[in-house]
Amino acid sequence: MFGLRKTLSSLFTRHRVDEAWFDHLEELLIKADVGVATSTFLITSLRKSAKEHAITNSEDLKAVLVSELSHHLSDLEPPENPLNPSAIHAKPEVWLIVGVNGAGKTTSIGKLCHHFQAQGKSVLLAAGDTFRAAARNQLKEWGERNQVQVLSQESGDAGAIAHDAIQAALSRQVDIVLIDTAGRLATQTNLMEELKKVKRVISKLIPDAPHQMVLVLDGNTGQNGIAQVLAFRNAIGLHGLIVTKLDGTAKGGVICALRNELEKTPKNQGPKTYVYALGKGEQLGDLELFSAQAYAKELVE
Repeated sequence: MFGLRKTLSSLFTRHRVDEAWFDHLEELLIKADVGVATSTFLITSLRKSAKEHAITNSEDLKAVLVSELSHHLSDLEPPENPLNPSAIHAKPEVWLIVGVNGAGKTTSIGKLCHHFQAQGKSVLLAAGDTFRAAARNQLKEWGERNQVQVLSQESGDAGAIAHDAIQAALSRQVDIVLIDTAGRLATQTNLMEELKKVKRVISKLIPDAPHQMVLVLDGNTGQNGIAQVLAFRNAIGLHGLIVTKLDGTAKGGVICALRNELEKTPKNQGPKTYVYALGKGEQLGDLELFSAQAYAKELVE
């Protein structure tokens, strides 16, 4: 259960809907990282529905809010989620996983590996974080749990590791390669250049790869999370997001705010970015494919 849902519960038990009720709801949405623009849009839509349909009961407006949120978020739901079995169109399909330190990249890779293995696909992991030995060890632990090989080097560069992983995948006919990368801020120019180099190395081996460039985003980062998404998207292009740490303590609204910001991004600036999945725990199976309708319901109901 998201924090926003807990906060809204008392508001939706009030039977009388008046201007103060709408103002309070807007305030709660903004505090839950939904964003000012999205919150204003939702409140305007609710007021309009209440007036047009003479709705005075908060429970009825809850259903309207879920519907409006679901429609608003539908642009972030991929028409064909690459986590679905039928969505794999290359062999190997190469996933480059990026993000800042502490977002849950390595854990998400472990979950992705488990997810694809459950579909009967073969997976190879590449420990491309050459800065932290702990990150390599963590990925090796996930590899052991999933019983898959992890390619790594004690020293060297991320491009060389990506190169070796793809060569190995090609020779062994592996279905999916998941490449971990060092945590970095988009403002760290040298590290972003390294990421671009890794992309170039991959593309030389497989021209249309990486097939998936995915940012792992901590769902508790609020407006800073939006800045991360836009910065990585502008720097390297992003196909999708995995939003993590959406457990009972998360406010949960950041995805709503992201939708508006991604819509502003020029269409010629790389691929369209979708939300692929949500991370809701530390276990292998705690990865949920993103559904706009399900997410809207979980936020509010």
